[in-house]
Amino acid sequence: MSWDWPWRGGRPKTSAGRHVLFYTRPGCHLCDEAWEIVAAARRRHGFTLERVDVDADPALAARHGECVPVVEIDGKVRFRGRVNGVLLERMLR
Repeated sequence: MSWDWPWRGGRPKTSAGRHVLFYTRPGCHLCDEAWEIVAAARRRHGFTLERVDVDADPALAARHGECVPVVEIDGKVRFRGRVNGVLLERMLR
């Protein structure tokens, strides 16, 4: 494991063991924008990224309704509708 110390005495930065679920649906422009942000973060941090079409499962479609994209990090919903790239970076450090 590689550790990157951002400042003396700081926490190690590592995201390799993290799992991100990206709930989306075809034709969603917010989803396309959010996907670019999350995919770029994946290239920097190396976490596992899974894309899930909510319309492929009636239960997911009912749960999320029109509120996509939804980004879940390690089992916890962190973003709905829009992804804030700065906040995402902070969460992944």
